[in-house]
Amino acid sequence: MTSIPAEDILQKLTVLYPHTEDDMNFLLFRNNFELLIMTILSAQTTDVTVNGLRDELFSAYPTAEALAAANQEEVEHIIHPAGFFRSKAKNIIGASKKICEEFGGEIPQTIEELVTLPGVGRKTANIVTNHGFHKAYGIAVDTHVKRLSQRLGLTKSADPDTIEKDLTALLDRKWWSHVNYLFISHGRAVCTAKKPDCAHCTIREYCTEVK
Repeated sequence: MTSIPAEDILQKLTVLYPHTEDDMNFLLFRNNFELLIMTILSAQTTDVTVNGLRDELFSAYPTAEALAAANQEEVEHIIHPAGFFRSKAKNIIGASKKICEEFGGEIPQTIEELVTLPGVGRKTANIVTNHGFHKAYGIAVDTHVKRLSQRLGLTKSADPDTIEKDLTALLDRKWWSHVNYLFISHGRAVCTAKKPDCAHCTIREYCTEVK
């Protein structure tokens, strides 16, 4: 599909953005229930915003059982800063109910089970299985992963599921859990959406859109 050495790119980014399994998380969750709910809330908003909601939300609803029984308007009030608060409140309450009713109150550990929950697509499921259960079933494709993958010629698609398939086909499984962190880090620091700093980009030699 491409002659670009994808693993060479990741090696260079690993030097630029060193990390361990413990510090790969941008969301400051304390357990897998919080990870799931915060990841659902993080859609189309920043991790900083979601982290700011954590304590109030989980003080009120510390478990799936508690959130499943929550009043939606009260949840909406807490999560309002995250945007799309009505649909997100409905989703996190619905996901909590399904976790209680079908999974014994425990967070599902597979992609196939997680995507049956309201508000959970493959990106969210990959983040939960990766950071919550340390299992790399795939690659979480967010806006940064999408943008960098396209600019680097690693995919020609705009569809997240197709991009994930392209990346997993290119990369050894050992890299799957690192792609999201590395591309987000580089996407925020250098390869931004509107004004990429190509002159100071460590991987500019691989880019198809050098400015």
